Amino acid sequence: MLAGAHCLLEVEYPMETYDALLASITPDSGETRTILDPATGTIVGEAPVHTVEDLERAITAAETAQPGWAALGHEARSAALLKAADAVERSAEELARLLSREQGKPLNGPNARFEVGACAAWLRATAATVLNPEIVVDDGETYAELHYKPIGVVGAIGPWNWPMMITIWQIAPALRMGNTVVVKPSKMTPLSVLALAKVLNEELPDGVLTIVSGDREVGARLAEHPAVGKIMFTGSTAAGRAIIKSSADTVKRLTLELGGNDAGIVLPDADPKAIAEGLFWGAFINTGQTCAALKRLYVHDDIYDAVCEELTKVAAAMPMGVGLDENNVLGPLQNRAQYDIVAGLVEAARESGARILLGGNPDPDQPGHFYPATLVADIDNDNPLVAEEQFGPALPIIRYGTVDEAVAKANALDVGLGASVWSPDIAAARQVAARIQAGTVWINKHGAVDPRVPFGGAKQSGYGLEFGVEGLKALGVPQVING
Repeated sequence: MLAGAHCLLEVEYPMETYDALLASITPDSGETRTILDPATGTIVGEAPVHTVEDLERAITAAETAQPGWAALGHEARSAALLKAADAVERSAEELARLLSREQGKPLNGPNARFEVGACAAWLRATAATVLNPEIVVDDGETYAELHYKPIGVVGAIGPWNWPMMITIWQIAPALRMGNTVVVKPSKMTPLSVLALAKVLNEELPDGVLTIVSGDREVGARLAEHPAVGKIMFTGSTAAGRAIIKSSADTVKRLTLELGGNDAGIVLPDADPKAIAEGLFWGAFINTGQTCAALKRLYVHDDIYDAVCEELTKVAAAMPMGVGLDENNVLGPLQNRAQYDIVAGLVEAARESGARILLGGNPDPDQPGHFYPATLVADIDNDNPLVAEEQFGPALPIIRYGTVDEAVAKANALDVGLGASVWSPDIAAARQVAARIQAGTVWINKHGAVDPRVPFGGAKQSGYGLEFGVEGLKALGVPQVING
């Protein structure tokens, strides 16, 4: 068994409470895809496999609904988002249990219940964000105001790691700005997004929000469709490049949150024991399956061994297992392909001579895609576990001697979604943070997002901002009224 894990075969499952919700999104006819629980391999449900023809109908409905939705104005649309947040809260436990079974993340910790709660919180924050016309010049001779008008139909393509929360990140500002939205969820986690939309649509007009659960050709058509004015995408850099190409002929607006390989730098004055739990959750939130998770940790020689020791203590105490067991806070990898990536990178690190502090020893007889929380020390900076995004529960810890060395190593890759600096000296940490090439640099934490604070990537981690006023602006067409 995995270190700290509960025996999966002995788990007594709680009574599932999402049967009615699941039944409401189960198709009566047409092609379906069987969705399996990544923790147990048991069937969760059947998801529709929509076609390009289904997508065309959804886009037509979105085009039809958009003028009326836009005409309601910000106040009425915000009120609808608040009602949608209420609906999410009414169905929160059902949504969390379905999410836990389909994605694998446990109910507790920063996982399934947390994700559903974040959906409601983001809807409320988006509704409350003020975006007034901006007076850009008023000098007695020239008067100019900057406004933001709806784009029209927005296409949202989401990932499998945070399927509900990232869908809300995409659709909440789009709807608030008067757009209608067609969502294409990951084929790995379509049930979660279909269920979320079913709940949201209890409070939204027909045609304003539609989910099209299809294969790759559906996503490709959405990205190139002439009636879609903007694409929002969260996923890999490779997929982002394909979307850029697909969208070019119609000059679509894009917001792309792409892959990351976030660096954390621990300065020599940090207290290893005080920061250990923050480092752990920065790296292992959602069992490491987070774009802006801490994926490579640089620690000064003076405290390297102490940080390794304290981090190992924290990681070893975290229970991993089936998500519906209330005791667990770490779950499986969502799919076998991702499991194989993580296992391969750890094995290559072991063979290179790196030191495995914890984990790295999956049980081949264990049901599900469980890979133990793994810490790897004394590893070279060019090792694949450091240089490639692992997207799973394996953290490399790299020594450094000078801050200049650490910053150079942090900046060496072609991605820059997030980063972090750890030190009790906030002023010194901010000076280091300013030198890091990343869209967000956190101080003494990692990956903490806030609906009021803009978020986006640097370099090949994408472009465009989400959240707050800047996120609303990104879902509108700027219009200057001059005169």
